[in-house]
Amino acid sequence: MKRINFLLLALAFMSFNAWAQEPAERQQGHTNNNKFKQLYDEFSTPNMFRTGSGAPGPAYYQQQADYKMDIEINDKDAKLLGYETITYTNNSPDDLKYLWVQLDQNVRARDSKSPAIEGGGVAPVQRPSSFTNSYMTEGFDGGFRIEEVSDSKGNALAHMINRTMMRVEMPKVLKSGEQFSFNIKWWYNINDHVNDGGRSGYEFFPKDGNRTYVIAQFYPRMAVYNDVEGWQNSQFWGRDEFALPFGNFEVNITVPADHILDGTGELTNRKDVFSKEMMQRYEKAKTSYDEPVVIVTQEEAEAAEKGFSDKTKTWKLYAENVRDFGFATSRKYIWDMMAVKIGSKDVMAVSLYAKEGNPLWEQWSTKAVASTLKSYSRMTFDYPYHKAISVHAKQQGMEYPMICWNYGRPDEDGNYSDRVKYGMMSVIIHEVGHNFFPMIVNSDERQWTWMDEGLNTFLQYVAEQDFGEWYPGALSEDHKAYPSRRGPAAKIVPYMGGNQDFIAPIMTKGLNTYQFGSNAYSKPATALNILRETVMGKELFDYAFKEYTHRWMFKHPTPEDFFRTMEDASAFDLDWYWRGWFYTTDYVDMGVKEVKKYYVSNEPNQYVKDLAQRRGMSLDQLPPLVYMVEEGSDEYNAEIAKNAAVDNSATLKEYLMDNFTADERKSIKAPKYFYNITFEKPGGLVMPIIVEYKYADGTSKTETYPAQIWRKNDNEISKAVASEKEIVSIVVDPKLETADVDTSNNSWPKEIKQSEFDKFKSEVKN
Repeated sequence: MKRINFLLLALAFMSFNAWAQEPAERQQGHTNNNKFKQLYDEFSTPNMFRTGSGAPGPAYYQQQADYKMDIEINDKDAKLLGYETITYTNNSPDDLKYLWVQLDQNVRARDSKSPAIEGGGVAPVQRPSSFTNSYMTEGFDGGFRIEEVSDSKGNALAHMINRTMMRVEMPKVLKSGEQFSFNIKWWYNINDHVNDGGRSGYEFFPKDGNRTYVIAQFYPRMAVYNDVEGWQNSQFWGRDEFALPFGNFEVNITVPADHILDGTGELTNRKDVFSKEMMQRYEKAKTSYDEPVVIVTQEEAEAAEKGFSDKTKTWKLYAENVRDFGFATSRKYIWDMMAVKIGSKDVMAVSLYAKEGNPLWEQWSTKAVASTLKSYSRMTFDYPYHKAISVHAKQQGMEYPMICWNYGRPDEDGNYSDRVKYGMMSVIIHEVGHNFFPMIVNSDERQWTWMDEGLNTFLQYVAEQDFGEWYPGALSEDHKAYPSRRGPAAKIVPYMGGNQDFIAPIMTKGLNTYQFGSNAYSKPATALNILRETVMGKELFDYAFKEYTHRWMFKHPTPEDFFRTMEDASAFDLDWYWRGWFYTTDYVDMGVKEVKKYYVSNEPNQYVKDLAQRRGMSLDQLPPLVYMVEEGSDEYNAEIAKNAAVDNSATLKEYLMDNFTADERKSIKAPKYFYNITFEKPGGLVMPIIVEYKYADGTSKTETYPAQIWRKNDNEISKAVASEKEIVSIVVDPKLETADVDTSNNSWPKEIKQSEFDKFKSEVKN
């Protein structure tokens, strides 16, 4: 056979490819709709407040709101009464004529418009209390009763209430750098959160006549003013949560003398409200790192349930640089604590729970708090506050700085299933995790729900998988790993592959999304998990993610700040990923469309013959080339007939080895098998193609082709694969890492691989 110089061969291919190009038909032009187009059109222009790198700019500012409050709980009538002084600091470059204050309790006022925006008609099933409130009574009489709005001298201030927002008129313009103090006096009826709903309120226990209170959104609080939109005075309709400025809180809370209370901030009068025994137990808890120390025992709580003291006690709490405040109080509470080493300091993991939560809560609540603090601090920054509290509250899962309330209750005999146990652990991890997002990395929940819920759910998955390592006894015998409900790619497939009429992009205001939990929690969490484990790799992702959290601790980031920082700190172009996963409802669907096997020949194949004829050239004028013939073609059959066998290895050595010495030739392995594999992409999302090749000798290899392989053809691409071994099967996404919604096209040959692949899918999903 004719020998060909390798270098000349490469040059010949270059010129041949140019010669072989066929003229295309002229088509109409189009704008850039490439999936890898940069997000310049979607993103705001960088400025002095927020840079193109995703970091705060040199002119970045944020306002401050400091509160001094006196709060009283009237346990007999379930009322909250309050008086506050707000000191507002204008750190913006703008002059402000008025201030906006949030009145979130007004969502439960009798004239609230929140119920009026919901359609759906008659609910086929309702709780009796919900049915009664909807159709048979005037409903709960909630909402703030504002009795006074005055300046620091007691002079009345003009104000206007528009549903859940109150505009306060200042006597003069508040210039940049100035402060303004004003007072508000109010009260409201506390809601029964079990029967009437709500993020806070009370639960009534008819057997002993007591209530447990979890209190939040209880005070008129400042709205955010920032460089992005000025005042964030979007109404609270009941779903989207809150955007709040940071500040210092000095809060005095008066409750019945037999109540136990904890909340945001440091307890400044501990010796006044603790008994001698409680103080001794507290000191012990400060050095207990393995097991919680009980501060108020179940026996003591059960005795207190019978008392109903008519005296009061005031608990004083002070918190610096927090965005909100919450507290819990009841005479029913059992109280335990445990120290957690975070960086160079100790943090107290704390639980408050009624006896109805035991034995589950005494076993696992505080340990779940401790585990969360360790995992989140590893992934972000060291938890900066001195404590984190988990409060037992039926049908609740809600978060505030340093405190959260969580569901999960055994039956009356103290029995509980794995579902109840893991449900309680997961909600504690999630709500304690909210201390990081959005209590510290303070995104706008009213506008971008996913920035706190999605990022937090992503880290919840990481923390859940850590839980079994921190506390091996947490896992049941039949669970090798924590049974996370969200995070792995396969778990988002039913949502992403569902009816497009009821799916909205992640970048949608939370109030306006369909399937809120999947949109705001599951999909962004899964997107980040795939980004970490499949696209970027953990090292690059973790570095960039931690950089984002450090840049925006105690600040107000936007989605663009997150997107830009993740790219800036990793040198990974991710615009295609953000666009597909966050700005569209596209889904992943990739597969193997076709596989062809080729052999090497020194005889011109039909493709070249046809080209030469169209160009008016003879075959003798062609440069030296290696010709590929497809298995089963007429050319292949002719080659077989001529040579009796096709040995690609021998043929290649015959063609290509002139530039190597005899010793060098011995060490070079020439491939025996050539394949043209066509991958298809019926789905809209571009993703890396992860391919498992299995060979005739029983071995296998996994190859990952970066997502950019789709940059010039969004429908299908072909890869030439040269192999020393014969490929017997091909599977795309063998470990279900990309959230592929249709795996029926993921394997070749289908008749051999599909049953195996279906079995593996079931194992991964479960």
